[in-house]
Amino acid sequence: MRVQSWMAIAIVTLLVGSVGGWLTGNDIRWFNRQQRPQWLTFESAIPLIWTVIYICAAWSAYIVWESDPGTTKTWQLMALYFLLELVTTAYTPVMCKLQSLKVGTIIGGTGAVLSLILALLVLPISIWAFLLLLPYVIWSPIGTYTTWEMIQLNPESA
Repeated sequence: MRVQSWMAIAIVTLLVGSVGGWLTGNDIRWFNRQQRPQWLTFESAIPLIWTVIYICAAWSAYIVWESDPGTTKTWQLMALYFLLELVTTAYTPVMCKLQSLKVGTIIGGTGAVLSLILALLVLPISIWAFLLLLPYVIWSPIGTYTTWEMIQLNPESA
């Protein structure tokens, strides 16, 4: 039985996305104690937002893979998709384990830059793959800015 490309991409996305399971009660309590900006009224929607973003990114990866399967260039792009998801998924566990909002801001900023680079690289391949990465490109800086704002409110957790 041959594994279809969309199945492989979905499995990798789900496996990498499970990294957040490494959090302990202390990690979660630390993060929950942090003050948030007053304008952050949509925090409960963030898991849903990231779920949609990951689905769109996986769909984008599928389009890119199917456009030229198995070539060196396509594998390199798949590695960049993987790196982007790994960096983004590492945000919460690494920030909470180190109890550092500054680390979270750096990881978030890295994800924002990687998403923009990836989107620009896939644009010549497929406009749809590019458009499916736009939620990532738009949301990553918002999350990074939110974490940076939290440093201002919680300087002891920088």
